[in-house]
Amino acid sequence: MRAIRAGEVGRPAAEPVLPSLVRAARREVVERRPVWFMRQAGRSLPEYRRIRESHDLFTICQNPELCAEVTMQPVRRLGVDGAVIFADIMLPVAFGLGVDIQLVDGVGPVVQQPIRSKPDIDRLAQRPPEDAVPFVLETIRLLRRELDPAVALIGFSGAPFTLAGYLIEGKPSREFLTTKTMMYAEPALWDALMSRLSRLVLEYLLAQIQAGAQVVQLFDSWVGSLSPADYRRYVLPHVAAIFAGLQRANAPSIHFATGTAGILSLLREAGGDVIGIDWRVDLGEAWRLIGYDRGIQGNLDPALLLGPWPVIEDGARRVIEAAGGRPGHIFNLGHGVLPASPVEHLQRLVEFVHAA
Repeated sequence: MRAIRAGEVGRPAAEPVLPSLVRAARREVVERRPVWFMRQAGRSLPEYRRIRESHDLFTICQNPELCAEVTMQPVRRLGVDGAVIFADIMLPVAFGLGVDIQLVDGVGPVVQQPIRSKPDIDRLAQRPPEDAVPFVLETIRLLRRELDPAVALIGFSGAPFTLAGYLIEGKPSREFLTTKTMMYAEPALWDALMSRLSRLVLEYLLAQIQAGAQVVQLFDSWVGSLSPADYRRYVLPHVAAIFAGLQRANAPSIHFATGTAGILSLLREAGGDVIGIDWRVDLGEAWRLIGYDRGIQGNLDPALLLGPWPVIEDGARRVIEAAGGRPGHIFNLGHGVLPASPVEHLQRLVEFVHAA
């Protein structure tokens, strides 16, 4: 038996070193710039496509072992610093609220009975995440056991506006005219739905953190369709409630939305330790507007990955230079990986960012 040395009695065990992505999200200085890609789990990877030949998306998500495998594929293949849980943003809506949703290839989520009235909202179920999506939480627990401790496990959820847009429109839309009609004509009904969705999202993200997610991202794909005034009135209070609730969890948060060059200061006001931006805005200018007391994520145009390597390298260098060497930059694309993106371009991009 080893003798106890003087001063060892009662000494707490050393804290494990957190992944660089988690530390960067807290604006700490890290040894190398972390990088991950939205929609990296799947899309362009041939090993994922082989799995999809015999399993649909919802089936993969409900099988923790298979879902964990898909989540880890880009970590092994690309060398990214974060593993984002493989899931669909409609999972908590389908299983938590009891909404009948079909994922239609080439279309996206299709809601069989769109939400258009108060009775539609009243009939929504209220199931906690542990009962509604236990498979997501089990996948997270499984990943925490299997992932390299240097790789951050990222959870995520769709944001209330994007979820509401699918529920009201009944299918993907770019104009969201039915959604905006409800906002303007029936603001009380709109707020009731958004409040319901905000509680759902907050509980879902907190459950992911409790299960082992080390960073969580709120993903607002379509909120850029709103004017600044409409965002402040109809969305900001609900999103702010989510980020306020997340403050009691020991995990940094990322607030990502697209088409938001005109509302960056409002995204900051809504919350998030890190603000994710798309490729339509210069990262340096965006960070100045957001404020250097927040981290920033982004923002290479995903379409650049379809071009030759010199074009990709030039774009990545410009993103890195725009960050100005400040702590708190997480390199990512300005949106998700496109299915046609060559895997070798993603691999080379990760290597370039790490070496920069």
